[in-house]
Amino acid sequence: MVSKIILATSNKGKIKEFKEYMRDFEVLSYGEVMDEFEIEESGKTFKENALIKARVIFEKLKDKDVIVISDDSGISVPLLDNNPGIYSARYAGLPSNANKNLELLVENLKEKNVQTTPAFYTACIGLVTKHGEFSVHGWMHGYATTMPKGNNGFGYDPMFIPEGFDKTLGELDDEIKEKFSHRIKALNLAKILLKTLK
Repeated sequence: MVSKIILATSNKGKIKEFKEYMRDFEVLSYGEVMDEFEIEESGKTFKENALIKARVIFEKLKDKDVIVISDDSGISVPLLDNNPGIYSARYAGLPSNANKNLELLVENLKEKNVQTTPAFYTACIGLVTKHGEFSVHGWMHGYATTMPKGNNGFGYDPMFIPEGFDKTLGELDDEIKEKFSHRIKALNLAKILLKTLK
């Protein structure tokens, strides 16, 4: 079985979500085992970026029995040519600022004279191991709104209304979100993969 999982992220929201959902495994963020540093995300897809981040951390670790997991995720709005997409975390520029990213997306939607418009989240989880590299995806569909609400979550959660709901992710409880979150869907597949790795 897997001895230890290292998360190739310094995003506190993602770390919390991963650790809570993967209680069957010993999970550490890479910042707990080495000094944090900036990883350049030069890929053109969520998959490429997830594997780049996981690969960089795996190569820096001396223990090749660990598995490094990275998530690359973002929100895409068809009305805006599927932006911000892979640039979700740095939509308003660097250094990354979640509030500024959200404000810019709201502003760009308002320029289109809409209050809500279809949108979807994508999550790709990349796994780098001594056995090779793997990736899985999860999606969540719904609507982006120009009226953000709620503080439960991070990133664009206050402006995303999942399909079948009338509240934003920022207003919904974690227990509800766990049933359909893009990251949870990808994590479910990742957990199946992890159980096959010796």
